[in-house]
Amino acid sequence: MERLIVLGTGNASALRCYNTCFILHDGAEPVLVDAGGGNGVLTQLQRAGIRLESLHHAFLTHCHTDHLFGMIWVLRFIATRMASGAYEGTFTLRCHEELAEMVRAVSHMTLPGSMTRFFGDRIHILPVRDGEKATLGPYPATFFDIGSTKARQFGFTLRLHDGRKVSCLGDEPCTPRDRAFVTDSDWLLSEAFCLYADRERFKPYEKHHSTVREACRTAAELGARNLVLWHTEDSRLAERKALYTAEGREFFSGNLFVPDDLDVIPL
Repeated sequence: MERLIVLGTGNASALRCYNTCFILHDGAEPVLVDAGGGNGVLTQLQRAGIRLESLHHAFLTHCHTDHLFGMIWVLRFIATRMASGAYEGTFTLRCHEELAEMVRAVSHMTLPGSMTRFFGDRIHILPVRDGEKATLGPYPATFFDIGSTKARQFGFTLRLHDGRKVSCLGDEPCTPRDRAFVTDSDWLLSEAFCLYADRERFKPYEKHHSTVREACRTAAELGARNLVLWHTEDSRLAERKALYTAEGREFFSGNLFVPDDLDVIPL
C-alpha cells in the first residue's frame, strides 16, 4: 500500500515545525513533493527513513523560499553522491518552465561546477505545461497551473497503483480552473492557513490562503473522500490537530487528517 510521509506541515513563517513537503511512497520508488526552505529537509528525510540515494523523482510546485530552497540541498546531496559513485541512476525534477530555469540558475550560482556538471546528464530538470500528462515517478499524473496571482504555481493529480486519485493543490485554495482536475479525488491535499476564528490575527486572505472552514467546505463541494490539511501557522502546535479537526468536522464529513511532521498516512 502506498503511504504519504509528511516531512513538514508549516507555512513559511513556522518556527516549530518544518515547511510543508512530503513523500509519496509505494515501497519501491519514493517521490518528493516540494522540499521546504533549507537543509532541514535532509534531516526530515533521514528521520522518515528515506535514504537520499533511493530518491529519483521530485516535483516543485512554485518558487517561494519555503518550497524551493530545500530542493537545492537535495540536488547538492545527490550530485555529491553521484561524484563519489554512491548514487545509481538518474534524478528527475519536474516543475513548470519558469521554475525550472530558476532552479538551474540558483544551482549554478550556489553549487560548484563539480556538482552542476551532472545537470542534463544524470540530473534532469523537466518542465511541465498546464494540463500536461506525464509520469511522476511510478505514477501517471496530470499537471496544472493553479492560477495563482502571486508566483506561478502548479499542482497535480495522479493515480495510485489501484487507480485511486490523489490531488495536490499546492499551497493556495482551489480556484475555479482547478476544479476540472481535482473534482472527485480520493485524496485531496490542501493548505489551511489557520482557524476561521483566527483569520484577523493571521490574515490568510491577504496571503491568498484559506482557513480550515473554507478548505473543508471546498473539499466537500469537490466530493473528496479523504482530506489532508497542512501549510498552517504553528502558534498552538500541540493543540493544532484537535482544533483543526474540530472545525473541519463541521464542514467535511469524509476522513479528515491534520498531520504532524513525520506522520505517515496509509493511502
